[in-house]
Amino acid sequence: MLIIGITGTLGAGKGTVVDYLKERYGFEHFSVREFLKGEVLKRGLEPNRDTFTSVANDLRAHHTPSYIVDQLYEQAARCGKSAIIESIRTPGEIDSLQGKSDFRLWAVDADPQVRYQRVVLRKSETDSVSYETFLANERREMTSSDPNKQNLSECIRRADAVLLNNGTMEELYQQVESAIHRHQQTTK
Repeated sequence: MLIIGITGTLGAGKGTVVDYLKERYGFEHFSVREFLKGEVLKRGLEPNRDTFTSVANDLRAHHTPSYIVDQLYEQAARCGKSAIIESIRTPGEIDSLQGKSDFRLWAVDADPQVRYQRVVLRKSETDSVSYETFLANERREMTSSDPNKQNLSECIRRADAVLLNNGTMEELYQQVESAIHRHQQTTK
């Protein structure tokens, strides 16, 4: 069993990697976004990026920096097959998960303009923003000294594999295959 945590920048293609692993290898998918969406709705709040971020930070502050992904990891471990936890956003989450022998962290990144175009096309409830707001959201999530808050740059730096998604889907899939192959070689 392998559990892959996916981190990366906004609109980089994390969901595309998740879909590929689900379809090609039968991975189960556990989403921080879906976990937060449930919590946001339970609290009667509007589901948008700012609310998700605020609720995530609140949960981490009141429990532990890794609370959300720890909940998802337990679900993934119980499912008994390889799984993906999408989207790792804090070093505290990585600290908790990297202590587990069956865990690997992958990061997905791409150029900002490419990512913004993808965000516009996917039209989710959290992505209807201007390019300036998109960049501001990203800056807010890129660094923090608070272990409860997003620090994507540190998460990407600590990844076992970094997938650069500026090209075609086929090129991204080749990178996924290479990362899977490297994992298989290190576990033999």
